[in-house]
Amino acid sequence: MLDISTIVLIINLVLTILVLIMLAVRRPGGGVGPASPADERALSSLGADIRQDLSAQRQELGAAINEGQRALDARVSTTLREHKVAADQAVELQRSTQSELRGNLDQGLAHLRDKFHEHAQAVLAGDAALRTSVGTNFDELRLANEAKLEKIREAVERLEQSNTAALAKNAERVQVLTDQNAVKQQELQDLLRVEFDSMKSSNERKLEAVKATIEQLQVSNADKQGQLQESMRQELDKLRTGNEAKLEKMRETVDEKLQGTLEKRLGESFALVSERLELVQRGLGEMQALASDVGGLKRVLTNVKSRGSWGEVQLSRQLEDLLTHEQYVQNLVVKEGTTESVEFAVKLPGRTPDEAVYLPIDSKLPQEDYERLLNAQEAGDKALVDVAAKTLERAILTQAKLISSKYISPPKTTDFAIMYLPTEGLFAEVVRQPGLASKLQNDHRVLITGPTTLMSLLNSLQMGFRTLAIEQRSSEVWKVLSAAKDEFQKYGDVWDKLEKQLATAQKTVSEAGVRTRAVARKLRDVETLEIEQPAALPGGLQESEEVAELAGLEPTSKS
Repeated sequence: MLDISTIVLIINLVLTILVLIMLAVRRPGGGVGPASPADERALSSLGADIRQDLSAQRQELGAAINEGQRALDARVSTTLREHKVAADQAVELQRSTQSELRGNLDQGLAHLRDKFHEHAQAVLAGDAALRTSVGTNFDELRLANEAKLEKIREAVERLEQSNTAALAKNAERVQVLTDQNAVKQQELQDLLRVEFDSMKSSNERKLEAVKATIEQLQVSNADKQGQLQESMRQELDKLRTGNEAKLEKMRETVDEKLQGTLEKRLGESFALVSERLELVQRGLGEMQALASDVGGLKRVLTNVKSRGSWGEVQLSRQLEDLLTHEQYVQNLVVKEGTTESVEFAVKLPGRTPDEAVYLPIDSKLPQEDYERLLNAQEAGDKALVDVAAKTLERAILTQAKLISSKYISPPKTTDFAIMYLPTEGLFAEVVRQPGLASKLQNDHRVLITGPTTLMSLLNSLQMGFRTLAIEQRSSEVWKVLSAAKDEFQKYGDVWDKLEKQLATAQKTVSEAGVRTRAVARKLRDVETLEIEQPAALPGGLQESEEVAELAGLEPTSKS
């Protein structure tokens, strides 16, 4: 796309060539001499070529001018949408364009001078009048270009002033809005301060009233307590006196019945001893039954399947004591397409409310290895203790590997599982093995727990469940507080209305009291009148009429 300097340069070049051709064809009488026929033919041929070139250049110039006009319109419309920074850039661009235009104009003039000399030497020698005319035309073209550039500069300056005024107006508007917001904020702060002071003074008055009431109650309670103590002291004196008399009578009665009572008690004691001996014999029978039960328990612990069921029952009881049935599941199939199910799995919150993550828990009881370790420890044989400990460690590692491969399947489950050991002694021996617990956690992602540690872990999970429930219900709590706030505001409005009504009622009662006292004064005046006196006195008549008016009756006229 052509810029303004190129368009102006083309226009100047075309006009200059046209002037040169016209001056060369229509050369005035004053010159260097007549042209030869060959020169005239060459000039005619050159004129035809120049006319063709001029026509082609005129078309190209028209297209370039139209394109430049469209580009100029687009640039001006774009410049109008920009702010002061764009206007400054336009001014700088205009200045650089003007400088470039002047440089191009100087170059064009130099080029035209060279072309002019070449054409003058080829066709005819130029004269002083032609140079004067060309110089004049160049000056006019320069002046016209400078006038156009001045107009463009003025337009840019007006655009800059318009943008500056718009920016100033926007700044003033922003300042006005800022001041208004500051005033409103200050008014709101003052209003809140007044409301807070009012509430504070009201609360202080209420606290003073409550404090006075409490002090009155304390004084009243102290008086009542003193009266109660005095009454209790009198009652105790009466009881003491009565008890002494009754004790004396009881002593006499005891002395009389001591012998018979002693014999009776001895007989009862012998009967009680006989009953206790029978109970001891029954207890011996129960001890024998208990011994047989202990043998059955030993058989249960010896059988692998029964031992596993016993550990599962103990784990189930602990889960039932601490968690609800909704917080864990039993016999959960972890991996799809298999029949392997974990004994218990605790539900943990997932990424969504409807999605849960399960924590697998499986009970294990390697009783034979544990008993061999206990027997070796009782025998005091260190070699046997080390061998039994290694055997127990291998058994625990094998069970942990099975739990890890069967029951850990993220994201349905957690990335770790829990091995539950149902006896504290077994748990202590496993934990005491150096590096075994950390190896289980790092290699197989299995956590060892006993009855006590499982209780602590489940308590922590239960606290997590409660915290999650509190977080889920926090929005409802906020709704309740918002409703309570609205109701409290309504309660304050009712109190304001009640205060106004009480003030109105108090005013009405005061007015009624004034009217009542006025009627009472009039009635006292009536009571002082003597019955025998005639009622035709002016003062008495006037007072009777006033009393009748106050009573709401019409005064009777004289007959």
